[in-house]
Amino acid sequence: MLSALRFHLTRVSSNVKTGPIPVSTSSKATCPATCPFMGNGCYAASGPLALHWQAITRGDRGVPFADFLQSIRNLPKGQIWRHNQAGDLPHSAGRISRRFIRGIVAANRGRRGFTYTHHDLSKGENASLIRYANRNGFRVNVSTETENAADHAIAAGLPAVLAVPSTETRKAWRTPAGNAVLVCPAQRSDTKTCADCQLCEKRGSRVVIAFIAHGTGKRKADQAIAAAH
Repeated sequence: MLSALRFHLTRVSSNVKTGPIPVSTSSKATCPATCPFMGNGCYAASGPLALHWQAITRGDRGVPFADFLQSIRNLPKGQIWRHNQAGDLPHSAGRISRRFIRGIVAANRGRRGFTYTHHDLSKGENASLIRYANRNGFRVNVSTETENAADHAIAAGLPAVLAVPSTETRKAWRTPAGNAVLVCPAQRSDTKTCADCQLCEKRGSRVVIAFIAHGTGKRKADQAIAAAH
């Protein structure tokens, strides 16, 4: 399964929100069917990122898994980097690849990688593999669309992020379980980036980062978020 996938590492991102940190992109086949934004408001499905993602998915760009891991090992110690500006964790029928998790955790050792996943926590070893990655220095945030789902992830010992509608005006609030929700600082400021915020990589265990639906697909994203409630 991993042999059919391609991965690409951009050493210095030109994305104004991430800032100049390394970011990776994975083949579209890594995305699980459980992602509510698949074909329905995915921010990576339009613009230059979409063209880049398509080229990787076709195999015109990117490298095999083993070479990708080497590119991670080549990053400086202490480097913060984002895995998957597009894509998710490789899987087979929704079951996250144990080989992938073990490999990327080892390659990331001494570095500060972070990512997000829409995989179903109840399927196979998914929850335990995500927990393993987080315990061993590779931050995998569970992507959710409701506060209750975010609370459930945190109760399971996993970091959570929350997609909220494009109409959201609050900057901070609390979930029903009392967990703090903070809107992504890069969305609240024209000067803040992932490079200097770093909350998605390290924060309190009861803090949820909220991302406001944006981009050309925000209306579809709003609908997907509404459908989850």
